[in-house]
Formats: sequence, C-alpha cells, structure tokens
Amino acid sequence: MKFSEFGFVQPIQEAIELAGYDDATPIQVAAIPAILAGKDILAGARTGTGKTAAFALPLLQRLINCTEQSGADKSTSQSSPNSNKSLRILVLAPTRELAQQVNASFKRYAKGSDFRSAVVYGGVGIKPQIDQINKGIDLLVATPGRLLDLNKKRAVNLSNIDTLVFDEADRMLDMGFKDEIRAVLSKLPKRDKKPRQTLLFSATLSDNIYKFSKSLLDKPELIEVDQRNSTSLDVEQIVYNCDPDRKLALVTHLIKKEAWKQVLIFSRTKQGADTIAESLNASGLQTEAIHADRSQSSREKALSDFKAGLVTVLVATDVAARGIDIHQLDTVINFEVPFKAEDYVHRIGRTGRAGHKGKAITLLIEEENYLLEEIEVLLDSRLPQQWLTGYEPDLTRIVETTTKNSRSAQKRRAKKRAFKR
Repeated sequence: MKFSEFGFVQPIQEAIELAGYDDATPIQVAAIPAILAGKDILAGARTGTGKTAAFALPLLQRLINCTEQSGADKSTSQSSPNSNKSLRILVLAPTRELAQQVNASFKRYAKGSDFRSAVVYGGVGIKPQIDQINKGIDLLVATPGRLLDLNKKRAVNLSNIDTLVFDEADRMLDMGFKDEIRAVLSKLPKRDKKPRQTLLFSATLSDNIYKFSKSLLDKPELIEVDQRNSTSLDVEQIVYNCDPDRKLALVTHLIKKEAWKQVLIFSRTKQGADTIAESLNASGLQTEAIHADRSQSSREKALSDFKAGLVTVLVATDVAARGIDIHQLDTVINFEVPFKAEDYVHRIGRTGRAGHKGKAITLLIEEENYLLEEIEVLLDSRLPQQWLTGYEPDLTRIVETTTKNSRSAQKRRAKKRAFKR
C-alpha cells in the first residue's frame, strides 16, 4: 500500500515524500487505519519495521485535523500562538535515547505545521525541560521517572491527555517501570470522564505484556504482522563457538578482516563495555562505550560520532542501546548471550532495518548453551553453531565444562528429590 493512499494532510504527505517513504510496511498498513479510527491497539512487530511512523503519522493527522476544525483564531490573542496549546498526546518510552528518537520522528513528520512537542528524561537538568513545556506543546515524549518529577513540581498539565502511547512496552516492564507507570496512570483523567485512546507497541509479545495490557486497553485491536517474537528476515544470524579468553581477539579479527565500518557490540555490564572498548582501541579500532555511568553529554557525543562514521565500534549495554536507530548499521555483535531471550530480539533488531541487510553475530561459550536454547525456543528456530578457523574452542575445556554442568544438574535434581521427601 502506498503512503499516498492514506490521505494524509499536505504537511505530513510532504514530510513523508521528503523522507523517501513510498510503500508502507505491514505494521503501518495495519495500525494507521485503526489509530485514525480511534481504536486502542496492542501491536507487535519486528524491530526496524517502522513502528514509530505507524503511530506518529496517524496521531499527527488527527491532531492537525482537530486543530483546523476548531477554527481557533489565534491571531486575535494577545499571547503567543504556542501558549494556547494544550498537551493532548503523551508517549512513554523506557530510555532517554528512545525518547529522543521518537520526538525527532514526530518533529520530522510534522515539519511545515504548527505542531509543537517536547522530550523529557532524567540525568539532565529539569529547568530547561520545564521552559520547553511552558512554551506550549501538543505532545510530550517522556521517560516515566522524569514525568513524575515534573508532575510533582506541577510543571506539566496532564488533564487534557486524550492519547497515551507506550513505546517498547516490554522493555519498560523488564526495566522495572511498572510502579512508575501505575503512578503516571493515576495522574491522567479517568477514562469514564474523558475518553482516551491507548496504544501499546512492542517488539515482543509475552504473557506479561498481555496481562499488563488488560488494565490499560479498552477492547483493543490486536495487530501482529509477523510470527510472534520473530527477528528481521534481513538479518543474517551467526553463532560462533569460542573460548572466553579468545572473544576479544575474535571480535578484533572479524572487524578488521571484514572491514566493517559500523559495528554495535552488546555487553552485559558497564565494566565489560569499558574493557571491550579499551581493548579494541588498543588494537587500532576507533571505539566508544556508552552505558549508564557515562554522562548524558558524553553518551550523545559518542552516538553522534558513531552515526557520523568518526567511530567504527560502539560498545553498549542493553539499556543504553535502546533507541539507537541507524538505518544502515552493518553488524551487531553479542559479546555474551543475553540472559533474557527477548533481549536477543531487541539487540539484533538494531541492524537489518527498513529493508537494509544486516548481520548479527553471537559469541557462544559452553556455559551459555542453555541461554541460546531459550532464544531458540522463543524464536521457534534453530541457530546453527560454527567455528571460525584459527579461533576454535578448546575441546578439552568443553568436555570438562560439560561434565561439571552435568554434575551440577545432577546435584540440583538430587536436592529437589530430597526436598520432596
């Protein structure tokens, strides 16, 4: 389906054409009409398939149409036009990077209209964000914690919210935002007093998400355009068996041999991210690390340099990498297998976006085989393992590790049996 068939107003259609969009993706084809019709939706689709545009474009369409129909003649007002705006759309995101990305998308699609938005998140001064809100906005993109801070200071008025969006809801639950989300919901108008449309988007749909959605959505339309929890068809997935002490050498070899220009490496820990970055820099690869211990300005500079090609490798923790959106990112490397299978879907979703080909490499040690099995269960697909010549794992070590794991498993089973008696 062509974007021109949706009947978007001129400013939005011009922004779509400027962005080079022509054919809508499946999630956009399914979600846009439902949102325009005012329905609550629970939507799941692979990362990199255009979920942000799927909710941003129809919400902007409705907002602009409503403004035009109101016929408000702001030219007769003594105050500035923007001061008459009331906050109507609230988008909640799990991280500052994703919040910034979503806000940038709204601004890009609304270019040429009088739409105004703001983005707020923790880790930076709150006064500039308050000043931004006070200028008058239609939409606010926020992380839950900072939104509650602003509300406590009475710096944000949530009484006119008629649309609530949860972007990457699964990550918000994983990151422990459930209490904050409940607190935010308590600040919004009751649905029986002011109707509200709620949109919940997620790359993975789990039992937790369904349970969470029941308290939020009213007769929602379920939209699943792909096999549940699937990964992008444009991502080649490779699993290399290796030993723990050969990982850094293997990664360095791959990047140099393949001459990759942009590589995103995932580390489980902040300390691990710094260690990887240190090693790669020492080998001559321009590398930066981003994680929660880095200041917001340094994280933004590292990401900006990475996007500009000044940095070849970016090493990130899962939280810090949320919202990284680089359309032609060559390669993602899982330095360790993630503890949560859903994180694997999110990680490799950073590549193979918007129809571009990508490669996702996972370094697997014997002790993490059970984690890979959990990922395969989630994906309902096998991920074949292989060795890279010159970096083969030590078979002696694998046998010893397997034996130890087997003994540990036997001990656990024995303890369970004893407990039952």
